[in-house]
Amino acid sequence: MITNISLVTVFCLDQDQARDFYVDNLNFEVRTDVTMGEGYRWLTIGHPSQPELEVTLMVPGPPLDPEAAQLIRQQLEKGQIGGLGLKVDDCRKTFAELSAKGVTFLQEPSERPYGVEAVLRDNTGNWLVLVEPRPFTPEDFS
Repeated sequence: MITNISLVTVFCLDQDQARDFYVDNLNFEVRTDVTMGEGYRWLTIGHPSQPELEVTLMVPGPPLDPEAAQLIRQQLEKGQIGGLGLKVDDCRKTFAELSAKGVTFLQEPSERPYGVEAVLRDNTGNWLVLVEPRPFTPEDFS
């Protein structure tokens, strides 16, 4: 029986730079950082308040075939890949704090039927969504 999601992957072009972005700007912590045969590096991060979930920062490569890995690299370079949705207590405050750290935002905080949302880009090109949720019903989207 499946009990939860324990691991998700975010592709990156440079694992050290991606690690630093998530740790220094978003307050994630490194969970695992090991090199395994043939120079393969297993690097995971996670948020301190969510110990059951890890995010793998993975450079496109095996087990992807070369064409698929190249496509992902191209999409990252164009900023065309979504990454994570991050729940926040106060979207506007978090936006101000991250902006002061130099984080690039694609969308400033905006009211949505489900809460306040802002969209940022990590240093690889993944877009991340900050959401300050509020209760909603399907009718709120009409």
